[in-house]
Amino acid sequence: MIFSDVVETIKNLSFEEKQELHILLAQYIREERRNEIYQNYLDSKKEVEQGNIEFSSDLNRLKEILEEE
Repeated sequence: MIFSDVVETIKNLSFEEKQELHILLAQYIREERRNEIYQNYLDSKKEVEQGNIEFSSDLNRLKEILEEE
């Protein structure tokens, strides 16, 4: 089934079915976003542990870091 078939099928659903689908899609999107955020956290944590990330509150040092990239 291609995307346009899915769209046409959805158009033919009842109002209540469309609402239910909307709720389900919102939940799926939230779950995917949470997983993405969690994966980014794990990746960042790994980079910190490997010493690939430097933190600084010194404005001059932050500028230097940005210029190095």
